[in-house]
Amino acid sequence: MSSSAPALVLVHGAWGGGWVWRRVVAPLREAGFEVHTVTLTGDGERAHLRRSDIDLHTHIADVMGLVEMEELENVVLVGHSYGGMVITGAAVELQQRHPGLLSGLVYVDAMFPRPGDGWGVSHSPEVAAARLAAAAENDNALPAPNAESGFALSPEDAAWLNRRHVPHPFGMYRQPLDYDAALIESVPRLFIDCTDPAYPTIEPVRRLVREEPGWQVVEIATGHFPMVTTPVELVARMRGFAETLPV
Repeated sequence: MSSSAPALVLVHGAWGGGWVWRRVVAPLREAGFEVHTVTLTGDGERAHLRRSDIDLHTHIADVMGLVEMEELENVVLVGHSYGGMVITGAAVELQQRHPGLLSGLVYVDAMFPRPGDGWGVSHSPEVAAARLAAAAENDNALPAPNAESGFALSPEDAAWLNRRHVPHPFGMYRQPLDYDAALIESVPRLFIDCTDPAYPTIEPVRRLVREEPGWQVVEIATGHFPMVTTPVELVARMRGFAETLPV
């Protein structure tokens, strides 16, 4: 990659931390990217900061703080799972506060909210009720699922996730993200669809990105954590997208 390669800001999903990207950070840097990982307030090594009133705007501020303090330019925001909510909000703020700084958005099997949508808007009533009940019993934090089931991980990788996952702040579950859709529509967007097995709560987004204009969609035949299971292919997909962006 040239010296004009984008600065990648990687944002994890629920229960995670910047650590989840460990297997892709070095290859991306070797390819010439500047790479930063964000750990959202209340997650990962910042779990000691968890409190019941953390919301989506707290996590958007985490990303904005990194971009501004590092004085990044030519930024591509990358979000996994719940992190798609965060990068959408951060993208809007970047467009409003620093026009021209944002070059692209990558959604790795991630949520994408239309204006006014919240994280749980597309979840079935059964899933929403179960998550709300579990969070209510844990000081408004959602306990992590057992990674051994539903994610097509090896026993070693499942154990790796289980050791590190922490309860995720839950104040944003039904918090709407209101924004001007035009601010997002003008930005190149890639959706990486992990299909084997497909994570059920992402299904509405899978349909949306194939129906609405302006999206590139690629598939990886793996589970919901491609940065763990197929890091080489994930890096290749991200590099391929970056090469399509205007310099």
